[in-house]
Amino acid sequence: MASTLALIDCNNFYAACEQAFDPLLQGRPVVVLSNNDGCIVARSREARQLGIGMGTPYFKVAQQLQGLGVVVRSSNYALYGDMSARVMACLGARVPELEVYSVDEAFARTPALEAGALLAWGAELRVLVKQQLGLSIAVGMAPSKVLAKLANRLAKVDPARAGVFRFPTAAALEPWLEAVPVEEIWGVGQRLARWCRLRGLTTAWALSQANPALVKRQWGVVGLRLQQELRGISCLPLVQGPTPKRETCVSRSFSQPIEDLRQLREAVATYVVRAAEKLRRQRQLTACLTVFIRTSPFQSGFYGNSATVKLPLATNDTTVLLQAALPLVAQLFRRGYRFHKAGVLLQELQPLGQLQQHLFVSLSPQQQQRREALMQLVDQLNGRFGAGTLQWAVTGLQPPWFMRRGHLSPSYTTRLKELPLVQAR
Repeated sequence: MASTLALIDCNNFYAACEQAFDPLLQGRPVVVLSNNDGCIVARSREARQLGIGMGTPYFKVAQQLQGLGVVVRSSNYALYGDMSARVMACLGARVPELEVYSVDEAFARTPALEAGALLAWGAELRVLVKQQLGLSIAVGMAPSKVLAKLANRLAKVDPARAGVFRFPTAAALEPWLEAVPVEEIWGVGQRLARWCRLRGLTTAWALSQANPALVKRQWGVVGLRLQQELRGISCLPLVQGPTPKRETCVSRSFSQPIEDLRQLREAVATYVVRAAEKLRRQRQLTACLTVFIRTSPFQSGFYGNSATVKLPLATNDTTVLLQAALPLVAQLFRRGYRFHKAGVLLQELQPLGQLQQHLFVSLSPQQQQRREALMQLVDQLNGRFGAGTLQWAVTGLQPPWFMRRGHLSPSYTTRLKELPLVQAR
C-alpha cells in the first residue's frame, strides 16, 4: 500500500481560539488584529462571509465593523501559542509521524489504512480535535506534500466533503489539477508563476506535464521536485525535529513614536531579553548581534539605520547581550526624529554544546556554569509565575511605547487568574 501524507490545519485559527473560550462569540463574526491593533490578520467564517478583507487597516473600518456587529480582538499570542501546542500534541498521539509546519498546520504520515478507511480516520480526527479543543480542522490527504496542500484546500471549499479530502490515484489527477491555477500551487512564487504563464503552463496539471529537462534547466532541482510532487511522487520528506535556525529576530512597531534615547534603550533592551529567551529555548548561542531602528516610512524625513557587533564568545546570556546592544542604541539615535520601530537580529548561531573559546577572553567552566544556572533560574521563574516576574531594570516597568492591545481577551490557558469559570445550575 502506497504511503499517504496528510496536511492538517486549523480553520481560521486565531479567530477560532477566541470563539472556543467565549460562548457569546459562537456564530458571530470575529476579527483579530495585528500588533498595535493595526490591521485585520484573522477572520472567522462569519466575518469572511461579510466580505471583510484580510490586511485591512482597522482604523479605516472600525465604524463599519461596529455597525455589522463584528467582534474585534487584539492578538493574544499566549493563547494561540498554547492552543497550537495542544493541537499538535493531540495530532502527534494519533499519527506515525508528524511535522509541525506552522502555528496552525502540520504534515503527517497517516496510518496504513485502505482509502475508505482513511476518509473515516480523517473524519474521526476532526471530531476528536473539536471535542477536546473546540477547534475545527481540515484534513487533506495525498501521496506527496504539494498534493496534500491542494487536497486540504479542496477539503475546505466543498461543504459536502465535511473537511476531509483524499486525492485519488496518480492516474486520476488530471481533472483536479486542471482546476488549480499555477499561482495557487504551494511553492510557486511570482517569478515561477510568470515563467509558467509565458510558456502556456497555466494550471497545476500543465506544470506537472511539462518537459522535466526544461523545468530543471530553469529552476534546478527545486523546480524538478515540485513537478514530481505534482505527479504524486513524494520528494519532500517529513521533518520531525525542528530545523536549527540560522538567525533569530525580535522587532516591533511602537504603540506611539519614541523621541527619547532612554525610551529607545528600553525598547531595544526589551527585544534583547526576548531574543535571548528564544535562543535558550532553541539551545543555541549567537556570535553576532545587530540593532536596527527606523522612523515611519510614510512620513517625510525618513531615517533608518543599523549597527552590528561581533561577540568574542558566542552566548545566550541576557546580560552579555544587553552589554553589547545598548551602546549601539546611542550610536544609532538621532535627536529630533520620531522612531516607530526597532529590533534586534542575532546571527552566526551555533549549537549550545559547541562553544568556541577565545584566546584573549577567558571564561572558565565554573563561570560558564554559573551563567547558565542563572539564566535557567530566570527562565524557570518566568515560566512558572508569568512573563516579567523577573526582568532587567533597563527594560522599564510600564513603558508608554509598549504594544497597544485594546481588545485583548484573557489568557484562558496560561494564567491561573484568567482561567474560564463554568457555572452549573
